Amino acid sequence: MTSRNARLISLVAAATFCTLAHSAEKPHNVILFVPDGLRSQIVRPDTAPAMAQLRDSGVTFNNSHSLFPTFTTANASGFSTGHYLGDTGDFSNTIYAAYSVASAGQSITPFLENDAVLGEMDEHFAGDYLNSDTILKLARKAGYNTAAVGKLGPVLIFDHTERSGQETVTVDDATGGPKGIPLAQWVKDGLAAAGMSDVAPSRGENGKSGSATTQGTLSPNLVQQQWFADLFSKVVLAKFKQDDKPFVAVFWSRDPDGSQHNQGDSLNQITPGINGPTTMAAIRNVDSNLAQIRAALKELGLDQNTDIIISADHGFSTISKQSTTSPSAKEKYADVPATFLPPGFLAKDLSILLNLPLWDPDQQNAAVAINTHPKASNGVLGASPNSPQIIVAGNGGSDLIYLPQEKSAKQRKFVRDIIKALLSQDYVSGLFVDPRLGKFAGTLSTADINLYGSAVTPAPSIVVNFKSFSSGCAQPTTCSVEVADSGLQQGQGMHGSFSRGDTFNFTAAFGPDFKQQFVDTAPISNADVGRTIAAILKLEVAGPGKLLGRVVTEAMPGGQMPKVKSQMKQSAPAANGLRTVLKYQQVEDTRYFDVAGFPGRTLGLDSGKQ
Repeated sequence: MTSRNARLISLVAAATFCTLAHSAEKPHNVILFVPDGLRSQIVRPDTAPAMAQLRDSGVTFNNSHSLFPTFTTANASGFSTGHYLGDTGDFSNTIYAAYSVASAGQSITPFLENDAVLGEMDEHFAGDYLNSDTILKLARKAGYNTAAVGKLGPVLIFDHTERSGQETVTVDDATGGPKGIPLAQWVKDGLAAAGMSDVAPSRGENGKSGSATTQGTLSPNLVQQQWFADLFSKVVLAKFKQDDKPFVAVFWSRDPDGSQHNQGDSLNQITPGINGPTTMAAIRNVDSNLAQIRAALKELGLDQNTDIIISADHGFSTISKQSTTSPSAKEKYADVPATFLPPGFLAKDLSILLNLPLWDPDQQNAAVAINTHPKASNGVLGASPNSPQIIVAGNGGSDLIYLPQEKSAKQRKFVRDIIKALLSQDYVSGLFVDPRLGKFAGTLSTADINLYGSAVTPAPSIVVNFKSFSSGCAQPTTCSVEVADSGLQQGQGMHGSFSRGDTFNFTAAFGPDFKQQFVDTAPISNADVGRTIAAILKLEVAGPGKLLGRVVTEAMPGGQMPKVKSQMKQSAPAANGLRTVLKYQQVEDTRYFDVAGFPGRTLGLDSGKQ
């Protein structure tokens, strides 16, 4: 053999070795599939066969937890950063911004499921309202392909500071419209080649919530979600395969959440509530989206190298609008059935009980008169809306109260008066107070539930959890009911409470980085999902905040089950005997919040069962 041939063989062998080594080291792909508002125990082979099959063949997380307050953008911030809400500052879907948000109609209480609002929040809060890098931002900077497709609001949160559309594919309800994130040219070309529009369809009938006298939708979100699923599988995944680069992608399905909110199967009736035929059709709809995406992965040869994590942002409950103590429920409203709680009942009740004028921040601070209610459940209380004493951000199964004025001895007495008023209402079940305001009988601290951290947005002074209970079924978390501060009707759907019905979300995983046919009994949260995705991608979750989830190594090959402690904390009793009780689990320093409230008023609190 000549020396030239020997050198050639040596070079070929070295190149082959390098190629094999590179292949062995190539990171796996990750897809986070979010079925918004999917309850854990509703997933069965007959209701959601694709999700049930993935869960049963991969990892079943049967001790899963939403972050509290159990709202969409709040949990999107946990998924996307690996941090709890005290660090992200995305405390609920509606928060107090401490300034007039132009894209929210100059309201100081913006609804965050809006791309323009998120952009303005970033601009106001030094370029990043979450104050933490997201996993998609970290991934694209590390050379991964990145995409987020689906529901308006949470999709953008995964890379909210990248608004060009050129680095991360961001597709939601606003795509193709004047307020949407632009599409890269290759996405437009791919849509055209697939015979698809480059404008996202509307929800159509699915977006109709009805009224107190007319039923809501009877249709799942079929057309819009099919467009998202087609774009994800036919355009995005195909391009990522062609690029031959590792990727991380999010598919956030509006169903079953949107259909459960708006369903018309149970107008003003607790049953069937969110267990009627419209909800079941919505669950089948999102299940078919997952099946389509998995089929595309297999067809593209990506299935063996892609992890899929399914995790709902929160559970779900049926709305109750009943109270025997609320002064606002005794007034008459043109759009509210007699004796039912109106939208904004918390703000209105505090206005009456504390004898403070009430203003509507979503209607240019118009005064809220007798027999009227706030437009979007938010309220500003005080002699003048320009110098508020109390701001209420209405959200659903829980509300946020902000006290913007300087803390003082007088303010402490004011806090006592607010707490006394709240404790007098039968729909309240648990209060959490900013520790800087002091300790108060009947309440726990927001620090106890990881709502006090490094957030740059204003922290809520008091978090109010609302009453929840079971409508009566074999698995109470699948038929939970909660009092909800919302414009939706009794019998429709909501979330946000501290009941186990809302904290018990569906989570499962399948792929090369996960065990097969494994039941993980250790607790897992949505912040853990973010940390675990980062670990799979070999990315470091950082930021000033210390309220982090953990990597669920026990669900990975060779991983060992962690030691889990069950804990309970309770407040001193208030004068009327009420005390806030919190049940949680702990793995090392990481807390998992099961349920909280007043015993007898929160589903899952008395028995501690899931």
